[in-house]
Amino acid sequence: MEESEVNYYNQKTRITASVIGVLLGMAGFVNHGIFEVLQGNAPTNGFFIEAIGEANRFWVHGTEGAFTIVPNFLVTGILVIVLSLFLIIWSIKYIHVKHGTTVFLSLLVGLTLVGGGIGYIILFVPTWAYATRINKSLDWWNNIFPARLRKTLSHLWIVALAATVICWLIVMELGIFGYFPGLSDPDGILNIVFVFLFSTVGLANLTFICGFARDIEERTMELGKPKR
Repeated sequence: MEESEVNYYNQKTRITASVIGVLLGMAGFVNHGIFEVLQGNAPTNGFFIEAIGEANRFWVHGTEGAFTIVPNFLVTGILVIVLSLFLIIWSIKYIHVKHGTTVFLSLLVGLTLVGGGIGYIILFVPTWAYATRINKSLDWWNNIFPARLRKTLSHLWIVALAATVICWLIVMELGIFGYFPGLSDPDGILNIVFVFLFSTVGLANLTFICGFARDIEERTMELGKPKR
């Protein structure tokens, strides 16, 4: 039977994609949209902007750089807020439906074009790619996972997901406030931002792989297949 003729639903993969989608929407809303609106009905004076203006900045590197095709801060901010809310809702309710991941990607691209941020691209691209497997068989992953490794990874899924969430929330906090316990040097804090940003990306990849393993394990148990 062809893969297209089989109905697959990988719940842990879907949950992972939904959670990260919500986090991306939150970052657009909080770290960019609100602060762009606060800059008021003013021209952006170019495609590359600082979402957090000087009047609302908490630390020297807390600018939250972004790209926008909209030449007005107020309009840019409103569009970011609206698209962020749509992204959050879509991630929670519809990412698993037919063409759900296509709409998910379109919302993220739209956010990027109207001031939703740049740095998060390294997170949303793999998230979208993994999310396309929500309704797929995962046979390739099943073939490369030895049974013992698959079981271990499946148990790590929720831990990896929690770590991903925590790391991304820290990135959001640092991006705005630049506060890190025991550290006051702005350049040092900026380095910490990048550490947590790349750690989030690494953990997100690990979480999806663990989610694949968990979905395969659960399907194997449901079908009563002997483990390898």
